[in-house]
Amino acid sequence: MNNTNLQDYSHKRFNILTGEWVLVSPHRAKRPWQGQNEEISTEKRPSYDESCYLCATNTRINGEVNPDYKDVFIFTNDFAALQKDSPKFNVNDGLLQAKSENGICKVICFSPDHSKSLADMEVADIKKVVNTWQKEYVSIGEIEGINYVQIFENKGAVMGCSNPHPHGQIWSQTSLPNEVDKKNQQQLAYYKEKKSSLLGDYLQQEQTSKERIIFENDDFLVLTPFWAIWPFEVMIAPKKAQKNITEMTENEALNFAEAISVITKAYDKLFNTSFPYSSGIHQAPTDGEENKHWHWHMSFYPPLLRSATVKKFMVGYEMFGSPQRDITAEIAAARLKELV
Repeated sequence: MNNTNLQDYSHKRFNILTGEWVLVSPHRAKRPWQGQNEEISTEKRPSYDESCYLCATNTRINGEVNPDYKDVFIFTNDFAALQKDSPKFNVNDGLLQAKSENGICKVICFSPDHSKSLADMEVADIKKVVNTWQKEYVSIGEIEGINYVQIFENKGAVMGCSNPHPHGQIWSQTSLPNEVDKKNQQQLAYYKEKKSSLLGDYLQQEQTSKERIIFENDDFLVLTPFWAIWPFEVMIAPKKAQKNITEMTENEALNFAEAISVITKAYDKLFNTSFPYSSGIHQAPTDGEENKHWHWHMSFYPPLLRSATVKKFMVGYEMFGSPQRDITAEIAAARLKELV
């Protein structure tokens, strides 16, 4: 798609996975910045922090002692947002509606080394994290009443991460979260009409144009989606349609780990800082249905816009209108591609 208008003039782009639009304003990237600037953190974390609740052998806030783990460690969240045994109830009072929501929340420590992030870990060690995600998706998803398993990571204080130790979370629940529900409906409608994967067909088009592809190996594409909202948003997706992460072979899991390693390292190089982001895997529900329409993928939503201290704020028009971005997906992809 060699349309120069997309790089020079305001326009909207359609997100095929959610059915929503994003406003793109490429001309605004040229405006001077007079907003908030923050100090770059120069903190060097130790490999072990005796005050960290997630470090090996330390005592957590609930009194439990972490084992002397050597790679991946997972436990039930001490401050879970979802309760496993809350009573079932419904509220229908005119326009006031509510219903109970049960679930299980877990914390997954990626490494015992307090100083590291995924970008600092070896591919083989990231694969251990991937394998743990696979096992948890199966074991949690088999529990009665759990119909969706959400795997995610918040990295960096700017993303609300309360502990710098390398870790992510798994929240599982009865109903489909809003974003997942939108993607479920969009993919199902396309599959019913085309008998093929919506995301798979999109990836084939991206492989033809190569405008937004940052990195690829035999099994995965790393790209900035055409409809990206966050400045340096990235998606990792398997080239062949797979419903969930358990369908990967061991070699595919290794290539997935490589893709994670490549993009997180590139992020850190972009502004020469430990790059903050929220990342998450969207995949088929665990509701017992076939879910043939699903094509799983992992997304990274980083807030940094112009430097290590200038963030993209989702305020004003974004809160009251719709998402908006300044630099185009193509420019963002090109900048990241230079760093892999």
